[in-house]
This record gives sequence, C-alpha cells and structure tokens, in this order.
Amino acid sequence: MMAIEQVMALAPVIPVLVIEDAAHARPIAEALVRGGIRALEVTLRTPAAIEAMQEMAKVEGAVVGAGTVVSERQLDQVMAAGARFIVSPGLTDRLGAAVIARGIPFLPGVSDAADIMRGLDLGLDRFKFFPAEASGGIAALKALAGPFHQCRFCPTGGINEASAPGWLAEPAVLCVGGSWLVPTGVPDQAEIEKRARAAAKLRAP
Repeated sequence: MMAIEQVMALAPVIPVLVIEDAAHARPIAEALVRGGIRALEVTLRTPAAIEAMQEMAKVEGAVVGAGTVVSERQLDQVMAAGARFIVSPGLTDRLGAAVIARGIPFLPGVSDAADIMRGLDLGLDRFKFFPAEASGGIAALKALAGPFHQCRFCPTGGINEASAPGWLAEPAVLCVGGSWLVPTGVPDQAEIEKRARAAAKLRAP
C-alpha cells in the first residue's frame, strides 16, 4: 500500500470530485488519468459516491480515494469499495485512530495549530489544510509551517487554476486539492483531459 506522501506526490493537484451519476465516474477517471492526474478524491457528498469509487477503481493507473469521510462507518464503507486513501475535512481522535488501525493512507483536515498538534499526537504529519482560503490563505499556512516544520500540506478549499501555483510555491505544500478539473454536468472528456494536462504541469520546471 502506498504511503500518503506517495499519493500526494502523484501530481500537483488532487481533484476533489462530486459525482452525481455513477455512470459518469469511469469516463471522468479515464480523462483525468490520460491527462496525468492519477490520485482521485471522490467525496461522500452524493448517493452515487460509493458506486463511483468502484467504477473509477477499474481504470488502469487511477489511485482512487474517498473524501469527506467523517465516521468509522463511512471508513469501512469506502474501504470495501476499494478506496486506497482517506481524506477527511477535520480530525478527531476517534476517526484518526480508526484509520491508523486499518493501515490506509490518511490525509486529515486541519485549519489551526490545535488540529495539527492533535494529528502529531496520533503520529501524523501530512495534512489537508482546509478550508484553505477561508482559513487565512497562504499567509496562514506560512505561519503554521514555521512551528510545524516537519509537516507537509495539501491545501484545499477555494483554490483554482490561477491561485494554485502560488500555493505550490510554498515549501510546505506537496500538492493542492481542487474542483476545477471537472466541470459540472455530463462529462466532456476532452475538456477534462485538457484541464488535467494543464494541472499536471503546474509544478513542472
């Protein structure tokens, strides 16, 4: 199983996917992977999410994870569906211990020093900084990255194609999460692949 840092290193952007129709899942995943984006976060925000994960997991090269996981019950559901990493909007001792016990890569949400210290107590040092823009933006992350120099982050929330390079320029940032790669509605595979290719090059020399 991959470590969470390996998942974060797959591409500069992890797409945050809200799938309304499971029939769209595989075409979306295929287009993203063709464009160079392999780590795919399917959020548990719709009834189709579990089936969407199962469909995306069939796509060669896709590393499918589950986002918006907030309970142990959801954790077991998404692992049964083939999730290879877990993303949560926040961090509790109970959820953290459950994910760690199952040995699956985990990217918990943090927004302040107390959240990070809770994660460090659990042995975690890779975090989703969320909601990134609403929590103070790059200035806030810089302030946190000083005392928590051993930590690395995936800022998510309010980040778009224009602002992503600024976040990625920060040494403490390994990748960003974003929803702009997949427009709403019926998937336009050509457009998704085009956006994925651009996102995959954001950190290129």
